[in-house]
Amino acid sequence: MDADAGTGGAARSPVRPPRPDGTGRRRFSLFVIGDVRIEVRAALDVRFGELTADRLCYGPARALVAGTAVNLARCAVARFRRVSVLAKVGDDEFTPVIRRELRRIGARDRLRVEPGAPNGVTVMVRDRPAGGGPGVRLLVAEQDAPGRRLTESEVRSAAGSIRRADALFLDGYSLLSPVSRAALRAAAGTARAAGTAVAFDLVPHDIDARLPAAAVLPVLSAADVVFAEAPTLARLLGRAVPAGADEVRALARALDGAVAGRPLWLLRFGPTLLERVLAYQREGLSLEYGTGYRDGDVRAGFGDRLAACELYWWLSSR
Repeated sequence: MDADAGTGGAARSPVRPPRPDGTGRRRFSLFVIGDVRIEVRAALDVRFGELTADRLCYGPARALVAGTAVNLARCAVARFRRVSVLAKVGDDEFTPVIRRELRRIGARDRLRVEPGAPNGVTVMVRDRPAGGGPGVRLLVAEQDAPGRRLTESEVRSAAGSIRRADALFLDGYSLLSPVSRAALRAAAGTARAAGTAVAFDLVPHDIDARLPAAAVLPVLSAADVVFAEAPTLARLLGRAVPAGADEVRALARALDGAVAGRPLWLLRFGPTLLERVLAYQREGLSLEYGTGYRDGDVRAGFGDRLAACELYWWLSSR
């Protein structure tokens, strides 16, 4: 297959043109359910392997409102006419900061506040790049964050907005808690009954080490679009991690027998799992394209910009 050609559907890459950071006519409504946290990001001037004792490092560091829901919404507002965010947050000094950030980016605040609970905090540290690579990322996330306690009733209270949306965006972090897992399933069921498209981001990328395939694959079958790194899906299916485009296409065909339904698979692969995508749907689209990611590009946020771009492209082609 040519690098940017396809069969059985659209003949143009969803990201070239435009690049993921481009903008176009804003349309469609998107309802996002996910995690909202305060995140501290820092970059080191050493490799993690060089640290054999306590060390003080000076380097770029900042705190921001982040989490899967905010990160996606921050990118989606450039393309979608309306973006709403539903998440469970805490009740502390960071709560008004989170609300102000949603207003600043132009997203609708559908937050649910847990009285007396602190907001979740995440620390992301990336070490010095080696050989031109991006470096290694260490992500430390507070385990008992409010997002794990988003309830089914809180989701059902937003059912009208979910039904009116063109697409509902969910992610796999909600599967890690039985409470938020029930909320996720309720949201997907509400969307499917109303004809709202369901998009699912298969994160964390090591979800195969945290949950059995039987807890993940049924959720994928309820989705219309699935964003995933190819190695994550391969491990879930008990297959070897794909080493190239041919193996990724074989993985896509294996998904036909492993997952019910006909989701559109957007499988990321390449040296850093950001360079290439295979868009595949059983008895339909098969399209491989480049994302525009290059060595030296900032990794943080690139995947969210790409997902927002791809979802807009898919909705436009329906």
